[in-house]
Amino acid sequence: MATLAGVFVWDGQRIEEEELQRSAQEMKHMENISSLFQGDAQRLDPRVEQGEQPWEMIMDKKYFKLWRRPIEGTHLYQYRVFGSYTDVTPRQFFNVQLDTEYRKKWDSLVIKLDVIERDLATGSEVIHWVTHFPYPMYSRDYVYVRRYSVDQENNLMVLVSRAVEHPSVPEDPEYVRVRTYESQMVIRPHKTFDENGFDYLLTYSDNPQTVFPRYCLSWMVSSGMPDFLEKLHTAALKAKKLELEVRDYLSAKGLEGAEGKAPAAEHKGEGSRSPAQLEYA
Repeated sequence: MATLAGVFVWDGQRIEEEELQRSAQEMKHMENISSLFQGDAQRLDPRVEQGEQPWEMIMDKKYFKLWRRPIEGTHLYQYRVFGSYTDVTPRQFFNVQLDTEYRKKWDSLVIKLDVIERDLATGSEVIHWVTHFPYPMYSRDYVYVRRYSVDQENNLMVLVSRAVEHPSVPEDPEYVRVRTYESQMVIRPHKTFDENGFDYLLTYSDNPQTVFPRYCLSWMVSSGMPDFLEKLHTAALKAKKLELEVRDYLSAKGLEGAEGKAPAAEHKGEGSRSPAQLEYA
């Protein structure tokens, strides 16, 4: 049980080292086949374990490629993006993705985004995130645990997130609670963490509990995912250009100074959103 008499129990809920390593291995696989089949996008397929559904490429752009595959026993898809940026450093991009306070400024879809609790053993954090969904749907709220890792030796950065339940965040009738959610982001610098250029691999799935058919939801997600990544990229560029204060998650000082809680976010009113404006944590 994740909760016991109103207390969150970390055992079985924290992100373990094995989950981070699996994500890192997926990135290594993509890099290997990318070098083998350079220029042949149709053969650049993510790894498929025995018994798993094959991946289908649904978008092939200059700087990223997007795949999906059905999640067995559901009407949902899992998505995977493999791409690169050359005008921002891995450190800047990673920090902007992790900094909840800065995201409240650059992401207009955020209603709430708070750190609820932090696990001192692993650095895992429980996050409560409320986001606008396309009109006329209700806003969605997510409670999830996340953990990141920076592997200096192998020149790799990993962020893993998945849904949990937490006694401090009961369901709110104003929002639809998303209980099925997973995300893995892996970043490989082209050179170092502080020089421009990196490849990234984002794997994502959730169940937003909509009544739309699979093809409609797939269109919204496949449109929204590249849009979110570009907003994240733009926010990183803005922070770099304006020298904005973004918490440095790669520094030891940044880790030691973590309080485990973030200031409460102001609640914003409802607003209409375009179908492509779905968000990814």
